[in-house]
Amino acid sequence: MTVHPFIEAEKQGGRNVKRACELLKVSRTAFYARRTAVPSPRAARDAELTEKITEVHTRSRGSCGAPHVHAALHKDGEQCGRRRVARPMRQAGLEGRHRRRRRRTTVPDPQAATRPDLVVRNFQPDPTARDVRWCGDITYIPTEEGRLYLATVIDIASRRVVGWATADHLRTELVADALRAACRTRRPDGPVIFHSDRGCQYTSREFADSADEFGVRLSVGRTGQRWDNALAESFFATLKRELIGERSWPNRSAVRTAIFEWIESWYNIRRLHSSLGYRSPAEYETILAA
Repeated sequence: MTVHPFIEAEKQGGRNVKRACELLKVSRTAFYARRTAVPSPRAARDAELTEKITEVHTRSRGSCGAPHVHAALHKDGEQCGRRRVARPMRQAGLEGRHRRRRRRTTVPDPQAATRPDLVVRNFQPDPTARDVRWCGDITYIPTEEGRLYLATVIDIASRRVVGWATADHLRTELVADALRAACRTRRPDGPVIFHSDRGCQYTSREFADSADEFGVRLSVGRTGQRWDNALAESFFATLKRELIGERSWPNRSAVRTAIFEWIESWYNIRRLHSSLGYRSPAEYETILAA
């Protein structure tokens, strides 16, 4: 505990500490005890834990809340409860970033061919189904130069972003490039389902031809049902919350570089997912391979 500044000033000035204590109704014994006090073991432990929490929070670029920080500390061998982590975080003013409402970028095509929903909202991780079911969507990031559009392909089994593409337009080639990137990177052994919403890019003939080229079966959710593509929606919410935030981006190139680093160096490799038992997609896939 800190010593009362008035009494400390009196002592430093060589004046009467007894009289100062009487005026403030503080005993001299308490004054000297506080002045020479050694931090308690719990206070020392709190300081040590706060330092480790701050390190983990900084490593996550300020995005992780108490549950993820607790999981990361546990993986590092730190034995403490979640509430034990939440309290020092509050005291240090540390908190995770919260989800913002997302605007839709895909427009349904009423003339599009009818395709089935082969996923039916089943986005649970599956240790036996790597590169069996993928999903994807489109979002945009505003910059001073104009919007940058991002299309993704995510492996439902491991949450890993297996393909993505960016462009300054919303033409079908954007989503086709993302699908090609996924197929060339992963080289699936068997047939793959790719699930999306009913945006005109995904229901176009051009995109169907790209899917056929790689033997990919197309699946779509219902019109206006965002939960039919919940995993892809959730990924964009995380991206906006943890990377994009409220900052102003000067140009598309800066955003593209930041997205590359965030996906390939952080999200796929190190970010812990509660749905994967607080493992990263890369770690989860390593366990599946073993």
